[in-house]
Amino acid sequence: MKIYAIVQARTTSTRLPGKVLEEIEGKPMVWHVMNRVLAAETVDKAVLAFPDTKENDMIQMLAEKHLWEYARGSEDDVLARYVSALTLFPCDHVVRITADCPLADPAIIDLVVKEHLESSADYTSNTLKRDFPRGLDVEVFRVVVLEQAHREAKQPYAREHVTPYIYEHPEVFLLRSVEAPKALKRPDLRLTVDTKEDLELVRAIYGHLYEPGKIFGLQEVIALFHQYPDLKDINAAVKQKTLGD
Repeated sequence: MKIYAIVQARTTSTRLPGKVLEEIEGKPMVWHVMNRVLAAETVDKAVLAFPDTKENDMIQMLAEKHLWEYARGSEDDVLARYVSALTLFPCDHVVRITADCPLADPAIIDLVVKEHLESSADYTSNTLKRDFPRGLDVEVFRVVVLEQAHREAKQPYAREHVTPYIYEHPEVFLLRSVEAPKALKRPDLRLTVDTKEDLELVRAIYGHLYEPGKIFGLQEVIALFHQYPDLKDINAAVKQKTLGD
Protein backbone atom coordinates (compact mmCIF):
# COMPACT_ATOMS: atom_id res chain seq x y z
CA MET A 1 0.00 0.00 0.00
CA LYS A 2 1.37 3.39 -1.03
CA ILE A 3 0.41 6.72 0.50
CA TYR A 4 1.60 9.78 -1.40
CA ALA A 5 1.13 13.43 -0.53
CA ILE A 6 0.35 15.78 -3.39
CA VAL A 7 1.21 19.38 -2.60
CA GLN A 8 -0.55 21.76 -4.97
CA ALA A 9 1.12 25.06 -5.79
CA ARG A 10 0.95 27.95 -8.25
CA THR A 11 2.46 31.41 -8.63
CA THR A 12 -0.68 33.16 -9.91
CA SER A 13 -2.65 33.48 -6.68
CA THR A 14 -5.07 36.38 -6.91
CA ARG A 15 -4.56 38.01 -3.50
CA LEU A 16 -0.81 37.45 -3.12
CA PRO A 17 0.80 36.49 -6.44
CA GLY A 18 3.95 34.41 -6.10
CA LYS A 19 3.27 33.71 -2.44
CA VAL A 20 4.61 30.13 -2.54
CA LEU A 21 8.01 31.56 -3.51
CA GLU A 22 8.06 34.23 -0.80
CA GLU A 23 10.93 33.70 1.61
CA ILE A 24 10.48 32.71 5.24
CA GLU A 25 13.72 32.54 7.22
CA GLY A 26 15.71 32.50 3.97
CA LYS A 27 13.77 29.67 2.28
CA PRO A 28 10.79 29.81 -0.11
CA MET A 29 7.45 29.05 1.50
CA VAL A 30 7.01 25.92 -0.63
CA TRP A 31 10.36 24.62 0.63
CA HIS A 32 9.05 24.71 4.20
CA VAL A 33 5.83 22.97 3.16
CA MET A 34 7.64 20.18 1.31
CA ASN A 35 10.10 19.77 4.17
CA ARG A 36 7.25 19.39 6.66
CA VAL A 37 5.22 16.98 4.53
CA LEU A 38 8.26 14.78 3.90
CA ALA A 39 8.74 14.56 7.68
CA ALA A 40 5.39 12.80 8.13
CA GLU A 41 5.96 9.14 9.00
CA THR A 42 2.88 7.93 7.12
CA VAL A 43 3.78 9.59 3.80
CA ASP A 44 5.81 7.43 1.42
CA LYS A 45 6.41 10.16 -1.15
CA ALA A 46 5.60 13.84 -1.63
CA VAL A 47 4.84 15.17 -5.10
CA LEU A 48 4.65 18.86 -5.95
CA ALA A 49 1.84 19.48 -8.48
CA PHE A 50 1.76 22.83 -10.27
CA PRO A 51 0.45 24.33 -13.53
CA ASP A 52 2.05 23.73 -16.90
CA THR A 53 2.25 27.46 -17.68
CA LYS A 54 5.32 29.63 -18.16
CA GLU A 55 4.50 31.62 -15.02
CA ASN A 56 5.12 28.49 -12.97
CA ASP A 57 8.48 27.52 -14.46
CA MET A 58 10.15 28.95 -11.35
CA ILE A 59 8.49 26.24 -9.27
CA GLN A 60 9.94 23.57 -11.55
CA MET A 61 13.40 25.09 -11.21
CA LEU A 62 13.03 24.97 -7.43
CA ALA A 63 11.78 21.37 -7.52
CA GLU A 64 14.71 20.26 -9.64
CA LYS A 65 17.16 22.12 -7.40
CA HIS A 66 15.88 20.30 -4.30
CA LEU A 67 15.27 16.96 -6.07
CA TRP A 68 11.55 16.99 -5.34
CA GLU A 69 9.21 14.76 -7.31
CA TYR A 70 6.84 16.93 -9.37
CA ALA A 71 4.08 16.87 -11.95
CA ARG A 72 2.60 19.65 -14.06
CA GLY A 73 -0.99 19.98 -15.27
CA SER A 74 -4.00 22.22 -15.64
CA GLU A 75 -3.93 25.54 -13.79
CA ASP A 76 -7.66 25.92 -13.17
CA ASP A 77 -8.78 22.26 -13.21
CA VAL A 78 -6.78 21.20 -10.17
CA LEU A 79 -8.75 17.95 -9.90
CA ALA A 80 -7.45 17.00 -13.34
CA ARG A 81 -3.96 18.08 -12.25
CA TYR A 82 -4.14 15.62 -9.36
CA VAL A 83 -5.29 12.76 -11.56
CA SER A 84 -2.54 13.59 -14.06
CA ALA A 85 0.06 13.52 -11.27
CA LEU A 86 -1.20 10.12 -10.17
CA THR A 87 -0.59 8.67 -13.62
CA LEU A 88 3.08 9.51 -13.06
CA PHE A 89 3.11 8.51 -9.39
CA PRO A 90 0.48 5.78 -8.88
CA CYS A 91 -0.50 5.01 -5.29
CA ASP A 92 -3.45 3.84 -3.20
CA HIS A 93 -4.20 6.83 -0.98
CA VAL A 94 -3.52 10.53 -1.42
CA VAL A 95 -2.81 13.20 1.18
CA ARG A 96 -3.83 16.64 -0.09
CA ILE A 97 -1.83 19.62 1.15
CA THR A 98 -1.68 23.13 -0.29
CA ALA A 99 1.58 25.04 -0.63
CA ASP A 100 0.22 28.12 1.15
CA CYS A 101 0.25 26.32 4.51
CA PRO A 102 3.84 26.66 5.76
CA LEU A 103 2.86 25.55 9.28
CA ALA A 104 1.61 22.13 8.15
CA ASP A 105 2.36 19.76 11.02
CA PRO A 106 3.73 16.26 10.23
CA ALA A 107 2.16 14.92 13.43
CA ILE A 108 -1.29 16.10 12.34
CA ILE A 109 -0.79 14.60 8.89
CA ASP A 110 0.03 11.29 10.58
CA LEU A 111 -3.00 11.59 12.85
CA VAL A 112 -5.38 12.02 9.90
CA VAL A 113 -3.76 9.32 7.78
CA LYS A 114 -3.90 6.78 10.61
CA GLU A 115 -7.56 7.54 11.26
CA HIS A 116 -8.26 7.18 7.55
CA LEU A 117 -6.66 3.77 7.36
CA GLU A 118 -8.15 2.47 10.62
CA SER A 119 -11.67 3.54 9.65
CA SER A 120 -11.44 2.24 6.06
CA ALA A 121 -12.97 5.53 4.94
CA ASP A 122 -13.12 6.84 1.40
CA TYR A 123 -12.29 10.37 2.56
CA THR A 124 -10.91 11.61 5.88
CA SER A 125 -10.09 15.16 6.91
CA ASN A 126 -9.75 17.53 9.83
CA THR A 127 -11.85 20.18 8.07
CA LEU A 128 -15.35 18.65 7.98
CA LYS A 129 -15.69 20.15 11.44
CA ARG A 130 -13.19 22.97 11.74
CA ASP A 131 -11.58 23.04 15.16
CA PHE A 132 -7.93 23.01 14.11
CA PRO A 133 -6.53 26.41 13.04
CA ARG A 134 -7.00 27.24 9.37
CA GLY A 135 -3.75 26.35 7.63
CA LEU A 136 -3.37 22.96 9.31
CA ASP A 137 -5.77 21.33 6.83
CA VAL A 138 -5.20 17.69 5.90
CA GLU A 139 -7.35 15.62 3.55
CA VAL A 140 -6.77 11.94 2.79
CA PHE A 141 -8.69 9.92 0.22
CA ARG A 142 -8.59 6.78 -1.85
CA VAL A 143 -7.25 7.20 -5.36
CA VAL A 144 -10.26 5.35 -6.81
CA VAL A 145 -12.52 7.90 -5.13
CA LEU A 146 -10.55 10.78 -6.63
CA GLU A 147 -10.83 9.17 -10.04
CA GLN A 148 -14.60 8.88 -9.61
CA ALA A 149 -14.79 12.56 -8.67
CA HIS A 150 -12.76 13.39 -11.77
CA ARG A 151 -15.26 11.55 -13.96
CA GLU A 152 -18.39 12.96 -12.34
CA ALA A 153 -17.65 16.45 -10.94
CA LYS A 154 -18.94 19.17 -13.28
CA GLN A 155 -19.05 22.36 -11.21
CA PRO A 156 -15.98 24.60 -11.75
CA TYR A 157 -15.48 25.09 -7.98
CA ALA A 158 -15.48 21.31 -7.45
CA ARG A 159 -12.72 20.93 -10.01
CA GLU A 160 -10.67 23.87 -8.73
CA HIS A 161 -10.84 22.75 -5.09
CA VAL A 162 -10.37 19.01 -5.82
CA THR A 163 -12.47 17.40 -3.09
CA PRO A 164 -15.91 19.10 -2.78
CA TYR A 165 -17.57 16.47 -4.97
CA ILE A 166 -16.42 13.81 -2.51
CA TYR A 167 -17.42 15.40 0.79
CA GLU A 168 -20.65 16.85 -0.62
CA HIS A 169 -21.86 13.30 -1.38
CA PRO A 170 -21.88 11.45 1.97
CA GLU A 171 -24.57 9.18 0.58
CA VAL A 172 -22.00 7.85 -1.90
CA PHE A 173 -18.70 8.03 -0.03
CA LEU A 174 -17.74 7.01 3.50
CA LEU A 175 -16.47 10.17 5.21
CA ARG A 176 -14.46 10.38 8.40
CA SER A 177 -13.89 13.52 10.45
CA VAL A 178 -10.86 14.00 12.70
CA GLU A 179 -11.33 16.46 15.54
CA ALA A 180 -8.51 18.32 17.22
CA PRO A 181 -7.27 17.23 20.64
CA LYS A 182 -8.37 19.72 23.29
CA ALA A 183 -4.96 21.41 23.47
CA LEU A 184 -5.00 22.07 19.70
CA LYS A 185 -8.59 23.34 19.37
CA ARG A 186 -7.96 26.85 18.03
CA PRO A 187 -10.28 27.45 15.07
CA ASP A 188 -9.90 31.16 15.76
CA LEU A 189 -6.30 31.12 14.49
CA ARG A 190 -5.59 31.81 10.83
CA LEU A 191 -2.27 30.20 9.86
CA THR A 192 -2.63 29.93 6.09
CA VAL A 193 -1.16 32.50 3.68
CA ASP A 194 -3.47 34.35 1.29
CA THR A 195 -2.46 37.95 1.99
CA LYS A 196 0.54 40.04 2.97
CA GLU A 197 -0.84 40.14 6.54
CA ASP A 198 -0.95 36.34 6.65
CA LEU A 199 2.63 36.22 5.43
CA GLU A 200 3.69 38.76 8.04
CA LEU A 201 2.20 36.60 10.79
CA VAL A 202 3.84 33.40 9.55
CA ARG A 203 7.20 35.17 9.31
CA ALA A 204 6.77 36.37 12.89
CA ILE A 205 5.99 32.82 14.06
CA TYR A 206 9.01 31.43 12.25
CA GLY A 207 11.14 34.23 13.68
CA HIS A 208 10.33 32.97 17.17
CA LEU A 209 10.33 29.21 16.62
CA TYR A 210 12.34 28.19 13.56
CA GLU A 211 15.64 26.36 13.94
CA PRO A 212 17.36 24.88 10.85
CA GLY A 213 17.07 21.12 10.80
CA LYS A 214 14.13 21.05 13.22
CA ILE A 215 10.38 21.18 12.70
CA PHE A 216 8.19 22.90 15.27
CA GLY A 217 4.57 21.84 15.52
CA LEU A 218 1.18 23.33 16.22
CA GLN A 219 1.60 22.83 19.95
CA GLU A 220 4.57 25.21 19.94
CA VAL A 221 2.68 27.69 17.77
CA ILE A 222 -0.29 27.77 20.15
CA ALA A 223 2.06 28.22 23.11
CA LEU A 224 3.58 31.19 21.27
CA PHE A 225 0.14 32.79 20.90
CA HIS A 226 -0.41 32.35 24.63
CA GLN A 227 2.89 34.12 25.23
CA TYR A 228 2.30 36.85 22.64
CA PRO A 229 -1.49 37.21 22.19
CA ASP A 230 -1.06 40.33 20.05
CA LEU A 231 0.31 38.16 17.24
CA LYS A 232 -3.27 37.29 16.38
CA ASP A 233 -3.97 40.93 15.53
CA ILE A 234 -1.58 40.86 12.55
CA ASN A 235 -4.08 39.14 10.24
CA ALA A 236 -7.27 39.47 12.29
CA ALA A 237 -8.97 41.56 9.58
CA VAL A 238 -8.36 39.07 6.76
CA LYS A 239 -11.51 37.40 5.48
CA GLN A 240 -11.36 33.81 4.26
CA LYS A 241 -12.34 33.30 0.64
CA THR A 242 -15.24 30.93 0.07
CA LEU A 243 -15.31 28.17 -2.53
CA GLY A 244 -17.33 30.30 -4.90
CA ASP A 245 -14.99 33.31 -4.80
